[in-house]
Amino acid sequence: MPTLERRDDVFLLDLGDTENRFHPDWLASVGALLDEVENAEGPRALVTAATGKFFSNGLDLDWLLAHTDRAAEYAASVQELLARVLTLPLVTVAALQGHTFAAGAMLSLCHDFRVMRADRGYWCLPEADIHIPFTPGMSALIQARLTPQTAHEAMVTARRYGGEEARAAGIVDRAVAEDAVRATALEIAGSLTAKASPTLGVIKSRMYGRAVAELRAEEIPLSFG
Repeated sequence: MPTLERRDDVFLLDLGDTENRFHPDWLASVGALLDEVENAEGPRALVTAATGKFFSNGLDLDWLLAHTDRAAEYAASVQELLARVLTLPLVTVAALQGHTFAAGAMLSLCHDFRVMRADRGYWCLPEADIHIPFTPGMSALIQARLTPQTAHEAMVTARRYGGEEARAAGIVDRAVAEDAVRATALEIAGSLTAKASPTLGVIKSRMYGRAVAELRAEEIPLSFG
């Protein structure tokens, strides 16, 4: 399960050491840890990382298919997490040490900066291959955070980007050696802790107003096939 520690003024949220799929219990745990980060006072920033082969593989499709009667509730909780991270009133950095797929890739885009391992692991939006359309909120998020060319390619072709390819496409800001991913993310976050303020939250909310509105829409279409 996710854990949180504080290193000086930087909070380090570790999503876990499995595929870190968005199970309802996992979502609740992450939400509670973000409460702690958001309610803290003074200079601070957030690094979101993981341990092992995966950063996150996104939606927990096994759980979702077993609980189709709760699909709308589940989709709303996933999109609320995305909207919340996107508008946190502090600088956020995603440390992508492993595979970052689907909603996990979208979560990475909600961070202000991304650092990815250069030599192994992929960043990918596989929805075109697994036949799950992006919701309007997810589409708006991706298009708000990537260039039109990169968003189109990533969404339409389900391309798997390695670290250097992701950096060249503007998906991530840095591509570094495996042992430098977390350290680099902490360095970036540590240099920007003074930016934390309600003002920053307002700036982000207005910058990404359309995406936030779509992510927090009352009705979220979620379909398969």
